[in-house]
Amino acid sequence: MDIKNAQKAVDAWIQEHGVRYFNELTNMAQLTEEVGEVARIIARRYGEQSEKESDKNKDLGEELADVIFVVLCLANQTGVNLEEAFKKKLELKTKRDHDRHHGNKKLK
Repeated sequence: MDIKNAQKAVDAWIQEHGVRYFNELTNMAQLTEEVGEVARIIARRYGEQSEKESDKNKDLGEELADVIFVVLCLANQTGVNLEEAFKKKLELKTKRDHDRHHGNKKLK
């Protein structure tokens, strides 16, 4: 699914199941919460913290999908065409960072 269709799918879901979008500030808080859940899994599963028994069954993919869902909600309710914005950002990063990363001795 491309980003444009993902935005449409989220909008359809909201209309059918969610009644309406939460306001932008609520969705920003939701996004922060979801990113925190991703951070917890990463820190405990791949970082130096030990993983609690209650966290071992957490699905990283599901938590990342939660982040994407809320980002798509924010894009929809603020009128952002996320697919176009992402294409522009990728072009910018390609021009700006191509040589920068190849020359970074820390990445070798």
